[in-house]
Amino acid sequence: MTTVWFELARLAVVVNVALLAVLAFVWVRNYRSHGAQHTLGLLVFAGVLLAQNLLALYLYTLHPDFHAWMYNSGSIAHQGTMALNGLETLALAFLVWITWK
Repeated sequence: MTTVWFELARLAVVVNVALLAVLAFVWVRNYRSHGAQHTLGLLVFAGVLLAQNLLALYLYTLHPDFHAWMYNSGSIAHQGTMALNGLETLALAFLVWITWK
């Protein structure tokens, strides 16, 4: 049975994708105007993390075998997944806040 924890983990991944899209937008704009290697590094970081979160979203939502496995796993797996995705959301939210500041 899908728990609230699993649904919150899936929601956190969606939020992560949105936050990474904002960061990538800002960093692309900054890289085009400044061309700094540090900004390029941040952009690559955002791209890799965005790919990871899009894969997670696909697995959590559309992949039948993975979704069935998660659906049938225990609550501790759902809580752990939520903890990992939630911590990433907090880190990305802080990074967005610092970037916009």
